[in-house]
Amino acid sequence: MTEVSSLTGRLLVATPALADPNFDRAVVLLLDHDEEGSLGVVLNRPTPVGVADILAPWASLAGEPGVVFQGGPVSLDSALGVAVVPGGLSGEGGVPSVDSGARPRDDGAEMAGVPAADRADVQSGDEPLGWRRVHGAIGLVDLEAPPELLAAVLGSLRIFAGYAGWGPGQLEDELVEGAWYVVESEPGDVSSPDPERLWRAVLRRQRNELAMVATYPDDPSLN
Repeated sequence: MTEVSSLTGRLLVATPALADPNFDRAVVLLLDHDEEGSLGVVLNRPTPVGVADILAPWASLAGEPGVVFQGGPVSLDSALGVAVVPGGLSGEGGVPSVDSGARPRDDGAEMAGVPAADRADVQSGDEPLGWRRVHGAIGLVDLEAPPELLAAVLGSLRIFAGYAGWGPGQLEDELVEGAWYVVESEPGDVSSPDPERLWRAVLRRQRNELAMVATYPDDPSLN
C-alpha cells in the first residue's frame, strides 16, 4: 500500500459540493489518520443535551456552550472528550503514553498555580495523566479518569457523542473527489463558543482563495 502522509491534528472542512447531509458545512478535527483509516470528530454540531445530563462529573470543565456535540454518525452511544492543555508542552506532535511510568516533576516554577495535591498527577513534560496528545496542545481525555486529574491544567474541554470514521483509503478518495479542504487546526477551534459559525470562520482565516469560499451562500439558489 502507498504510504499515507498523516493528517492527524488537521481540519477537514467540507466543501460546498459535499452532498452527504452528515457533513454539510462540517469542520472535522482528525484525531487519527494512517494507512489503516481515519477517525475524527465534527466540531460544529452542538446538540440540545447538556454535558451535565450524561457526564455530570465533567460538566464544570466543559466550555460554552456546555452541551454534548455530535462528533459524527458512528457509535452515537459512545462519548469522546477532546481537551486543550495550554502551555509549553514538550514533544513533536507524537502521542505520549499516559502510563509510561515516568515520574512526575515538582520543580516549583513549572508547577506554579497547580495545587500540590494535583502535582503528583502531572507527568514529566507537563503531560497530565488522563490526557493523551493528538497534536500540539490538543489531546484526548480519558473520561473514566477522575476529572480532578485535569482540573488544574485544562484549558478547555468538549464532549462528543459518536465520531466520523473512514476505512483504509476512503478519506484519500474523498479528497481526490474534492469533498474536503484540508487546513491547519488551532486550539481555539475545539472550544469555539459559536460553533455554528466555525465553518465560515476557519475558511475566512485562510490566506488563499479558500477565504472567498467563506462567503458561499447557505442556499446557492439564492445567489
